[in-house]
This record gives sequence, structure tokens and C-alpha cells, in this order.
Amino acid sequence: MTTTTPRVQPDSFLTLHYRLAGPAGDIINTFGGQPATLSLGTGELSPAMEAAILGLEEGARQSFDLPAGAAFGERNPDMQQWLARKVLTDMGDPMEEYRQGDVVKFPTPDGVGSFAGVVLSVRDDGAVLFDFNHPLAGQPVTFEVHLLGVL
Repeated sequence: MTTTTPRVQPDSFLTLHYRLAGPAGDIINTFGGQPATLSLGTGELSPAMEAAILGLEEGARQSFDLPAGAAFGERNPDMQQWLARKVLTDMGDPMEEYRQGDVVKFPTPDGVGSFAGVVLSVRDDGAVLFDFNHPLAGQPVTFEVHLLGVL
């Protein structure tokens, strides 16, 4: 009886260690801790990262260098938005102080998830300019995986 090693398919459920790095270094690295579990085709990985691992066998360990913009798209200037102080107060702590470089989490409109923005600037009237682009948008990315399990 011959058994074949499972390969990553478009709807596979994976247990893996992975590392995602940009020019400034690691953004996510599970190699030193618990492995991650995720399902392909659900948006947990970008389409370019999913495409890179399709067809890999369980047990494979591989690194991919994705060119600028391939993993998370190009930077979109429309993703930089001013929010009035009143809006921020209504959404959170009215005493919150925002500084350039802060990462702020916001609830999704349905209240189920969240998304983050980086503070770019704060005006005298308290309005805050946020960048809602993915931190690696427009950047080259290194994506390293070790596939522990493929279902």
C-alpha cells in the first residue's frame, strides 16, 4: 500500500510555523513558540503568500522573497484618513493621547473584528491622521514556512 504525502491545496487546513519579514525585520515569527493554524482561501494569508505555498508537501520548509507590493499591495494614499477628536472620543477613551507612530485598534463596523491604523500626525484641534495601509504594503516581503500538517 502506497501512501502519499499531503500537499497544500486551495482549501487546505494547515498547521505551520511561519515568519513574515519586511525590510525592517520580522513582523510575525512563530518559529520560537506555538505553531499557527489557518485555512487557505479565508483571507488569513495574502493571495500571493497562498500561491507561494500551493503544492508544497507536508513537512516542507521553504522561504519566498516576494517583490515590493506583491504580498500586501501598493501603498494607497486613500487609506490615510483624518479622524476628528469627537469621533475618537466616541469610540474610546476621551483622555487618550495620540502620538506619531502609535498603533490604534478600531472595531469593524459589525463589531466582530478589528483593524489598526498608525498615527501619522495630530492637529492642534485634536484631529488625528491615520494610515490604514498594511504596514508591509509596497514593501518587499520574506515569507518563510515550515508545514507541520496539511489537511
